[in-house]
Amino acid sequence: MNYQHKQLAQGRWLELTFAEQLANVGSEVERTILWKNKNNFDYSDRAFERALELLDLTVQDAKNKSRLKEILRLREALVDYFLFDNQFSSSDELWRKYFHPFNFAARKNR
Repeated sequence: MNYQHKQLAQGRWLELTFAEQLANVGSEVERTILWKNKNNFDYSDRAFERALELLDLTVQDAKNKSRLKEILRLREALVDYFLFDNQFSSSDELWRKYFHPFNFAARKNR
């Protein structure tokens, strides 16, 4: 696989806590939203691909085994919102509220 986050994919991702991992995913989701709202769909798509890549790395991390249901449901809902019919009635604000606590927790643990 051709990773955009090559250093993370080579093992550094596994050193991050779950909160740090989802905070990073949230940063890419935020970029996706910002570029989408600026009608720059190329940049928005790239940011979303990076978010999915980070989520996939999170799924592969053995320490997150007990959280797989949440992570995979998160991935499903993000894909539904950004690529399909938004059956889950998500919004930009909902995603910001979802990821904000992970940012807070990641900073708190530093």
